[in-house]
Amino acid sequence: MDKLSREEVLHVAHLARINLEEDEIEKFRVQLKKLMDDIDKIKDVKDYDEEMLISPVDHNAPLREDSEGKMLEYKTVMKNVPHSTGNFVEVPVMLNE
Repeated sequence: MDKLSREEVLHVAHLARINLEEDEIEKFRVQLKKLMDDIDKIKDVKDYDEEMLISPVDHNAPLREDSEGKMLEYKTVMKNVPHSTGNFVEVPVMLNE
């Protein structure tokens, strides 16, 4: 099989929430089939029973215990704040609506 069916391509497009033109459907019938064939090649990879090698180096970094630190005083924090309103720190808007 060198192509997917039209319905399969439309189903994938529906899942991806994209609209396809007629010429795009035909193009993607072939391209998606090639992609699926490449993914099927993964099944042919030999499974190893040995422990997988994640990193060739053994990292023995010492971890320190979590400890509660001293709280910063309000006046100290507000000295480093560029903009504030009352007791609140103003920050730039990160999301546009």
